[in-house]
Amino acid sequence: MTAGNPPVDYNLYRKRDLSMRKIGIHDIARLARVSIGTVDRALHGRKRISEKTRTRVLRIAKELAYRPNLAARALSVARPAIRIGVCIPRELHFFYDQVLHGLLAEARRYEHLGVDLIYRPVDRLGLGESEKVKELLASEIEALVVTPANPEQLSPLINEAEKKGVRVICVATDAPASSRSTVVCVEPELNGRMAGELMGRFVPPHSQVAIVTGMLSTEDHRKKVQGFSEVFPQVCTGAQVVEVLEGHEDEDETFLKCLELLGKLKCLAGLYVNTANCLPVCRALSALGLAGKIKLIATDVFKEMVPYFEKGTIVASIYQRPYVQGQSAVRLVIDHLVSGRPIPPTYYLNPGVVIRSNLHLFREILHPEATDLHSPPSATLGAF
Repeated sequence: MTAGNPPVDYNLYRKRDLSMRKIGIHDIARLARVSIGTVDRALHGRKRISEKTRTRVLRIAKELAYRPNLAARALSVARPAIRIGVCIPRELHFFYDQVLHGLLAEARRYEHLGVDLIYRPVDRLGLGESEKVKELLASEIEALVVTPANPEQLSPLINEAEKKGVRVICVATDAPASSRSTVVCVEPELNGRMAGELMGRFVPPHSQVAIVTGMLSTEDHRKKVQGFSEVFPQVCTGAQVVEVLEGHEDEDETFLKCLELLGKLKCLAGLYVNTANCLPVCRALSALGLAGKIKLIATDVFKEMVPYFEKGTIVASIYQRPYVQGQSAVRLVIDHLVSGRPIPPTYYLNPGVVIRSNLHLFREILHPEATDLHSPPSATLGAF
């Protein structure tokens, strides 16, 4: 409260007014001694307001237990109220299609607010992501959902976006050194630790195993390797991680590198694939007659994996809930921009373990055709 102004008795104000009507932005403006437009900018995360004023307005709104009238807000705007930029990879589509399904589904829940997803995908993780993010930041978006393959390169753009008031939500992997608002994912080190513990139960003491990853420059991939490598030898006496193979999320490259790896390491007892790129690994094992002989722990689940579960090529997979990752990213943005709810610095989801007996319970198997991404509704997806 500004010096010289008497403190506001919020409880008295609420008792007097709430008995007659719902608290509105006029009340907040009167108590904060600002205009209605300033209150609107504070509540909806808009620009052209000082942080000091924004903090005061949000504090008063919280004290008054203010709840926005979403329908009125939707009717009061002549353009899409919330423009969310999306930059995620097309491949591996087994995983990122599900993330996009979740983004779309949650955006549809808020159609009455005119939510507009501006989709600028990269073909593969890390390819041209800086250019796509720059394009989105020039599109007057209010939030950005991005999968930062190379956080060192992307962090300056993320910092620039946040400085301009664009909330940045990382999905699937993080850029922790940047000023991004949050990350939505399964905590990657936990993911790797779970896989390491499982592998330690599947293979005998003194076993040698290898890890197949995407890129060690990607935070998610690197931390999964770290978690697995720490826990596996603790669970399996005398065991070793003898090699970490980078496949760069490319199926052909991964297949050829796995053939070479399996030909070189004849005593290999297990493989951990810490991204959704498990199919070329399965094909390499099958081509060399090693399917079922080398224990394979994969990541996530999709219908093309079913035959490999049934044949015993894959013994388990760590499920990262990609659909829920997409949903959660949009929900955090809407809650913040519409209701003024703070965005938590991390939003970690609980991972699951997929084995043959519970495979049929996962949405990717139950509803593999969940959304036709080639014909999205134009009212929801601004560009595809």
